[in-house]
Amino acid sequence: MTLDVKKLLADNAGRNFELHQAHVNPRFVKTLRTIGFDKIYTRAEGQYLWDTDGRRYLDMLAGYGVFNFGRNNPDIRQALCDFMEQNYPNLVQMEAPLLSGLLADELKKRMPNDLDIVYFTNSGTEGVETAIKFARCATKRPGIIHASKAFHGLTNGSLSLNGDENFRDGFGPLLPHCHKVPFGDLEALEEVLSRGDIAAFVIEPVQGKGINIPPPGYLMEARALCRKHGALFVADEVQSGMGRTGKFLALEHEGDVDPDMVILSKSLSGGYVPAGAVLTRKWIYDRVFSSMDRSVVHSSTFGQGSLAMVAGLATLEYMDRNDCMANATVMGDRIGEGLLTIRDQYQFVKDIRWRGLMVAIEFGVPKSMKLRAAWSLAHKLDKSLFPQGITIPLLQDHGILTQVAGHNIDVIKLIPPLIITESDCNYFINGFIEVMKKLHKFPGPSWEVISRIGRSALSGGAGNPAGQGQKSERIAS
Repeated sequence: MTLDVKKLLADNAGRNFELHQAHVNPRFVKTLRTIGFDKIYTRAEGQYLWDTDGRRYLDMLAGYGVFNFGRNNPDIRQALCDFMEQNYPNLVQMEAPLLSGLLADELKKRMPNDLDIVYFTNSGTEGVETAIKFARCATKRPGIIHASKAFHGLTNGSLSLNGDENFRDGFGPLLPHCHKVPFGDLEALEEVLSRGDIAAFVIEPVQGKGINIPPPGYLMEARALCRKHGALFVADEVQSGMGRTGKFLALEHEGDVDPDMVILSKSLSGGYVPAGAVLTRKWIYDRVFSSMDRSVVHSSTFGQGSLAMVAGLATLEYMDRNDCMANATVMGDRIGEGLLTIRDQYQFVKDIRWRGLMVAIEFGVPKSMKLRAAWSLAHKLDKSLFPQGITIPLLQDHGILTQVAGHNIDVIKLIPPLIITESDCNYFINGFIEVMKKLHKFPGPSWEVISRIGRSALSGGAGNPAGQGQKSERIAS
């Protein structure tokens, strides 16, 4: 008898938090309950989720950027179903799989320059680990540079390139010869490059943590500096790629940057199957896989899985056919410009920045003495607390799922599916306005929620509830 999935789900409906409390991550369960995110979702379609009460939620988080093309995308699902009916061989290992060759060809066509070889992974952090190994082997140098506030994953090597000490703390010693430079600072970058022992500079063209956009010309100049000093320029497009910024790669907004490696993942398979890819120059490949004896010197058991490859092909076809990149540009501008028009009405709103559908709302110290006192109180309780005063009512009162952008930064991050509509954008903006109106009344219910969560954090009840932020990227990233 085969597993009756429908019965399994029905018999265990509502047991989500009970099972996670007992078997998976009890501390995270406590965090979700403390901040009121303990919803049980039972259905998902496109940019929407539904809970056990049938309430619909607008998903402005997209599984940390996994669902660029919507949840349970029917076209991608149909391609997977059609493929499974073929009884096609998978993971033979001692073969050259057809499907990975086809997906590699499609990915290469979308690059802004000539990247010759595609290595497939299961995730973004695996892609970063691959880039570190390839860069060191190809250049015979140990050093890797990353930017402040960077997020490249949480495995040991990629964690060594993480700009947030909250994620690094307790896991050292990490990979040696890793150097952090301020994001956007060319002088600091060249100072480290000039040491002569740097293999690569790994950079997010738009930083997922906080949606930090580089100064104009920075990426182009950084690439030139890498070339000058014999280092590789590696673009981590795990979150910013696959059309999210309105172009296939966020790197393309600066023109002909000419990366040596590009890392993709997250939405590559439409959210159905873990998948990732590292595109690289042939000379780099030739130095890593330098002989027949070394033809599998770096490999991954599931990296070229047939389901992942089919999902990737179907995802690219869907993205092109539905002009999702153009929609990301239009809807990103609708949200960004809509928020800019109301920014000056609300003292807590410091900045709005966006590139396509990577949007940041940053908060800052207000002018009013009363509101400034409220701001100070929240930050004394916990430096990451204030944005929860926005994300919680957005979810509870308006059915909008959003994300705190990281530890100790007052930023809310929006990375919704690229298929959202103008109606969705307007709904979010109107909900945000209502939340802002209440937050600018102190004392008031919004501040009571902030105070309650802050007291819980101080007592150790939920640890740092606001800190879900960026693994928020690859608890998340």
